[in-house]
Amino acid sequence: MAAILVIDDECPILELVKNGLQKDGHLITAYTSAAQVPIDKLNRYDLIILDIMMPDIDGFSYCDKIRPLVDCPILFLTAKTMENDITFGLGLGADDYLTKPFRIAELRARVNAHLRRERRERHTALTFDRIKIDLSAKELRVDHTPVPLTKSEYLICEYLAGNKGQVFSKEQIYEAVFSLEGDSDSSTISTHIKNIRAKLNKFGIQPIATVWGIGYKWE
Repeated sequence: MAAILVIDDECPILELVKNGLQKDGHLITAYTSAAQVPIDKLNRYDLIILDIMMPDIDGFSYCDKIRPLVDCPILFLTAKTMENDITFGLGLGADDYLTKPFRIAELRARVNAHLRRERRERHTALTFDRIKIDLSAKELRVDHTPVPLTKSEYLICEYLAGNKGQVFSKEQIYEAVFSLEGDSDSSTISTHIKNIRAKLNKFGIQPIATVWGIGYKWE
C-alpha cells in the first residue's frame, strides 16, 4: 500500500483515479486545487499525480515549487501533447506523464511501476573516465561535481551505463526503467534523454549516443 496524492480540478477525473488506485490497496488523498494541499504534509506521500491545466496554480508551477521538498515520483495528467510542453514538464522534475483521456488500467500500471522502482536498492558505483555513477546515492557526478538529474533521468543513465555499449530501443529503456511495457510511450524516453544531454553538455561530454533507427547506447 502507498499513500498517493492526486490533484485535479475535474471532480470526475478525481473520482476515476481514486476508485481505480484504491483497487490496488493504495491510500488516496484527493484535492481539486493545489492551493488546498498543506505544504508541510507533502513528505507523507509516496507518489503524486498532478494535473497541468488548473485555474489557481498550474501543474508546472506547482511541480517546480514542491520538487525541492519531495523525493517521490510525480506523474502529470495532461491534455497537452506538444513536445515543448512535455520537455518542460519533465525538466521540472516530473517522472512521467499520461495524456487525457487515459485508461485507468494504464494509470494503475504506471503508478505501480513507479512505486516498485522506488523500492529498488543499489549498492555499488560505475566509473567512466570523468563520470562516476553512485548507485547507492543515486547520483551522477562529472569531475566530482553532481549533475542535477531528475530521478528518471538518473535511472536512464544508470541503465544505459550499466549495459555500456549495448543498444536499446526507447521502448526497452522505458520498460527497464519503469518496469512497464512502453509501446506507446517512447516520447517520454526521448524527452528525458534530450534533457540529460543538455545537462551533460555543460561539462562538454555526451556519453549517450543515438543509433539511428534503433535507439540509444552508453559509449
